[in-house]
Amino acid sequence: MDDSTLAIISGILLLIGLIGTILPVLPGAPLALAGLVVFKFSSVADYGWGLIIIAGVLVMIGAILDYLLPIYMTKKLGGSKYAVWGSIIGLIVGIFFPPVGFLIGPFIGAFLAELWANSQQPKAAFKAALGSFVGFILTTGYDVILTLFFIGVFVWNLM
Repeated sequence: MDDSTLAIISGILLLIGLIGTILPVLPGAPLALAGLVVFKFSSVADYGWGLIIIAGVLVMIGAILDYLLPIYMTKKLGGSKYAVWGSIIGLIVGIFFPPVGFLIGPFIGAFLAELWANSQQPKAAFKAALGSFVGFILTTGYDVILTLFFIGVFVWNLM
């Protein structure tokens, strides 16, 4: 393949990756990393495989955080396993109501599940739901920043 074809494929993967950082249906950062790997095979790319390896490690860290941080934050703010499962179910349901569903789905799911488990404590349920939401926002922010960095590397090499 010639350099322009590799650049187009890479650009498309990076753009879809950026979209995927917000839409949980698409693996955002891994797609963006794939874009960097594809572009590495062009004669224009002046970064080494070391950058690709570091980027891969950062993507793996992000994937682990995507699962663990919302759970941690939910528990940190007093949520039970019900709130954790509620936030996961809320995220899945939220997929069908883009783009707002992605943001409020985990929050509503955690809140309703925690409220169901302990109906006497609506404040505690709200706090647990807030933890789920904060965890989701933090992991999404990490993925967006990482993907924007990948896009920056790509654009820098095109200049």
